[in-house]
Amino acid sequence: MIHGMVGAIRFAEAAAEGGAAEAGLSFNIFWILVSAANFGFFILVIRAVALGPITKMLDERRERIERGLRDAADAALAKSRAETDASTAMTEARREATALRAGAEKAAAQIRDEQVAVLKAELDRMRADATAEIEAARVSALVSIRGEVADLAISAASKVIGASMDGDRQKKLVEEFLAENAGKKN
Repeated sequence: MIHGMVGAIRFAEAAAEGGAAEAGLSFNIFWILVSAANFGFFILVIRAVALGPITKMLDERRERIERGLRDAADAALAKSRAETDASTAMTEARREATALRAGAEKAAAQIRDEQVAVLKAELDRMRADATAEIEAARVSALVSIRGEVADLAISAASKVIGASMDGDRQKKLVEEFLAENAGKKN
């Protein structure tokens, strides 16, 4: 390395001595071409080593970002569809609930009307049964009263007449008496 520096210093001294003789600017085409080739080679190496992976990384990142944007747009569209579907389902559920409520109210009214009709029929039947029982009790009471009245009348008449009557004669008189009284009432 020391030898290289010594050589470079001698070259610089020689150029300075020779350069003093030539005062102008000179271009060496060979060195310009060598420098340009070195620069081109340096650019190719940089491009192959650094730019290729960087470009690939940037392309992959762009693709991920575009994919993310597409996924976000798809998700927004899916969300919008889901909200629309949910809204439609809620509207349908409300309509069905209203229909069910109306049906239930109608069924309840029908059941209530049927129960009222059954109760009314039961009350009418009970009233008719009670009326029939009352009438039967009245007839039974009238029959028993007639028998007692007849016995009392015969006892009173026999005491008044002073003679006793036989059973057939008594019944005949009672029946005639009742028939006359029944004719008067009608």
